Amino acid sequence: MKVLIVDDEINIRVTMQKFFAIENIDSDGAENGFSAQRMLGENPYDAVLVDLRMPGMDGLTLIRWIRSEGFRMPVIMISAHGEIADAVTALKEGAQDYIVKPFDPEELCIKIKSLVESSNLRSIVENAKASEEDKSSFIGESPQITHIKELIRKIAPSSATVLITGESGTGKEVVAREIHSFSSVSSGPFVAINIGGVPENLLESELFGYEKGAFTGATGRKNGMFELAGGGTLFLDEIGDMPLSLQVKILRVLQDRKITRLGGTTPMPINARIIAATNKNLEKMVRQGTFREDLFYRLNVVRIELPPLRERSEDIPLLAANIISRYNRTMGTRITGFTPEALDMLKKHSFYGNVRELENILERTMIFAEGSIIRVEDLDLRFSVSRPGEERASHHDESHEDAVTLKDIEKSAIIRSLQRWEGNRTHAAEELGISRRTLITKIAEYGIQM
Repeated sequence: MKVLIVDDEINIRVTMQKFFAIENIDSDGAENGFSAQRMLGENPYDAVLVDLRMPGMDGLTLIRWIRSEGFRMPVIMISAHGEIADAVTALKEGAQDYIVKPFDPEELCIKIKSLVESSNLRSIVENAKASEEDKSSFIGESPQITHIKELIRKIAPSSATVLITGESGTGKEVVAREIHSFSSVSSGPFVAINIGGVPENLLESELFGYEKGAFTGATGRKNGMFELAGGGTLFLDEIGDMPLSLQVKILRVLQDRKITRLGGTTPMPINARIIAATNKNLEKMVRQGTFREDLFYRLNVVRIELPPLRERSEDIPLLAANIISRYNRTMGTRITGFTPEALDMLKKHSFYGNVRELENILERTMIFAEGSIIRVEDLDLRFSVSRPGEERASHHDESHEDAVTLKDIEKSAIIRSLQRWEGNRTHAAEELGISRRTLITKIAEYGIQM
C-alpha cells in the first residue's frame, strides 16, 4: 500500500511518513496541490490525504482535479478548522472521509487500510466478468493459496493421482477442476461422483457400469464413471466414505488401469486421470482399519491440503467479490461492495463452514440488503455453526451484546450522516443506502435530535 500526504506543513508530512513506515505503509509527501498533481501522474497511490487549507491550490480544488482525472483511490480530507460545511463540501467533491487536526495517527492508519480494502473490493466486483474463470478459478492471494496454485501448475501436466484433503466447503472440487483445466487432458471430460451421496448397493455399478442382465432391472448396457471419464479426469469426492468391500476393487483399477463391467468378463483399459478428495483423516482411518493402507498410498501420490477459510481471512475480500459478482448476475441484484466495518466483520468471523458458509451468508444478505453497499446491519451471522465441543453456554448474552453493539453502530452512522448533510434527511438516506421513510423511523427509534 502506498499513500500520498498533501500538506503544506512539513512537520505533518514527516510525522505521518514516519508513522506509516512503522505500519509498513509506503508514503510520499507533497507540499502543495501542484506537487501532488505531478506526483499522482508519475506514481500509483492507494490513498491520498489532502489538507484543506494550502497556499496556491486548496484541498477542495485538488480533490475536484483528482476525480476529474479519473483517479478512484480513497481521498481523506484533513483540516484544523473542523467546519461542518467544509466536511459536507469535501464529501460532495469526492472525499471518502473528513478528519480534524489534531488526529490520532493510529486511528487514521486503521481508517486508511479499511477504505483502501473496501475500494479494492469494489473494483474487483465492478470489473468481474461472466466467464468460465468464475466457475473454476481457485481464488486467493494468501501465502497458503499462492503455494497451492504453484503446486497445481506443477502437478497438472503429469498423470499422477492426486489426493485433496480439507474441511467441508474449502473448495476441493474447485481445486480438482483447476488441476484438470491445466492438464494435458483438459479437452476431455471432467466427471465427478460423490461417493457418500450414492447408496452402497448402487455405487459399484455407477463406477464400473454393467452389462445387460447383470442384475434384475439391468435391461441394457451402461457405461460407468471410469469409462465416461475416458480421456479426461475422474473426481472421486469423499473417498473416505467408500465401503471396504469396494476399496479393494478401486485399488486394482489404480494398479492395473483396467475395469470390468458388472456382469462382464472382458477387462477394458481406462485412460482417465484419478483425483480423490476427502474431509476425513485417512491416516487415522487406516490405523482404525476402516480404510485400506495400500489404497491410501495409491491415492496419496501427490497431496494437496486445503486450509480452512478462518486461517486465510485475507482472502475473504477476493472471495466475497467473486461471489457477489456471480450472484449479481443470477439474482439480478446490484451490490457493489461493503462498508469497511461490514468487511471487517466478515474477516473476523470464524467460518467453520468455510467458503460454502461465506456463499450462504452473502446470498442471504444480498436478498435483503436495502442499498448497493452491504452494511454491518445487513449481515446476519446467527445461523453459523460452531465446532463440536465449543462452549456456547453464554450464547444468549453474547447475542444480546452483539445486538446492542450493532444498534450503537447504526445510530452512530445515522448521526454522522445527518451531520455531514446538515440535517438533510433525503441526502443522508441516499448516503446510507436506505429509504427516507426508513431513516425517519430510525431517527424516532433512536431518539436522535438534529
